[in-house]
Amino acid sequence: MSDMHKLHNTKPGKVFDFINIIFLGIAAIITLLPFVYVVAGSFATESELARRAFFVFPETFTLEAYRYIFTSEAFIRSIIVTIGVTAVGTLVQLFFTFTLAYPLAKRQLRGRKLLINMVVFAMLFSGGMIPTFLVVQALGLVDSYWALMLPNAINPFNLIIIKNFFQNFSVELEESAKIDGATEIGIFWRIVLPLSKPILATFALFYAVGIWNDFMSPLLYLNDSSKWTLQLLLRQVTISSDPNALGSLDPDYIPPAEGMKLAIIVIATLPIMTIYPFLQKHFAKGLLIGSVKG
Repeated sequence: MSDMHKLHNTKPGKVFDFINIIFLGIAAIITLLPFVYVVAGSFATESELARRAFFVFPETFTLEAYRYIFTSEAFIRSIIVTIGVTAVGTLVQLFFTFTLAYPLAKRQLRGRKLLINMVVFAMLFSGGMIPTFLVVQALGLVDSYWALMLPNAINPFNLIIIKNFFQNFSVELEESAKIDGATEIGIFWRIVLPLSKPILATFALFYAVGIWNDFMSPLLYLNDSSKWTLQLLLRQVTISSDPNALGSLDPDYIPPAEGMKLAIIVIATLPIMTIYPFLQKHFAKGLLIGSVKG
């Protein structure tokens, strides 16, 4: 029996565990209640939303808000755009980050220290919003989906963590692969990446969540409303006083304005929440595996 287990079996240890469970339970409830209200409100009627300030279960269950949203061409288009940008952007960011981190992990690389110092400098000092916009504009990427992916293709902090992970990789394994005739690209693609699944899944989740929730980049670079992402459309619906913000096939139909806002928030949040459980087994290991100093 370990010393830690013995400590938890003592009376002070049990009291600490009890207080810890109560505290974390209350914190979890406080964190979840707003989202529970949003989910419940998305299934409630407009009159109930106007009458009740907070509730967990709606008195009258209705799917009117979701029916209206999923018959809107603007919403369907925005969610397809968001899924596409998130999928392609995640692959782009993973490709550039991992292909730069791997050579930087090689101590024999010429100019390695200079490149690492440039990465650290970029992590501490950024150009800012206006210079970045001017660069994107000069490259002709305004009103292009590439403007949502390429400016953030490499995250310096993530790059350093991944570099440290590759730096601790088995040198003997790579040398044996070279003896068998494998090239550096072959080693990276066939050996290193398959053994890097935990950290690959972790940063894929980080990048996907960042792109999915990104609001500022579409606001700055997308002028055409037909190219809006879900977050930009959510902002338009939330701040707009027009109940037909998503468009209506029937001009006499009055959509559920408040329920529609809550339903879009649920739809915008749900995909990321459903992806996380599938990556959870890699998440804890991948989060710490590259944090060892290299």
